[in-house]
Amino acid sequence: MALLMGQYAYSKIDQEDPEEKKHRQAQFLIDKILLQADDRRSPSFFRIRICKLKVKIGKRLKKLRKSMSLGMSAARVGVYKRVMIHMKTWKRLFQYRGDQTINVNGGLQPSVFARGLILS
Repeated sequence: MALLMGQYAYSKIDQEDPEEKKHRQAQFLIDKILLQADDRRSPSFFRIRICKLKVKIGKRLKKLRKSMSLGMSAARVGVYKRVMIHMKTWKRLFQYRGDQTINVNGGLQPSVFARGLILS
């Protein structure tokens, strides 16, 4: 019979109690967690400083982005105001003034379209 088993043959183990198996598995998991907790090192001072620096840089970039967007909108408002001033100037220049029109020679003449036709 020993000849049939061979060098690497498996031997049959008696059936294990299910509660015993569950207890052994739980004990294994507890030991595994405890080993992981022991392996963890406290974060180094250098690593903490780097993390704080990243947060500080992020806050500054956010503040810069906000201020730039406000600056852009302020610049946009300034450009809009300038354009409106020029538009008003052009409007005044070409505006219809009731009964008067602008003469090429610089004088004002009564308009042909003002309150009927003027016949002379």
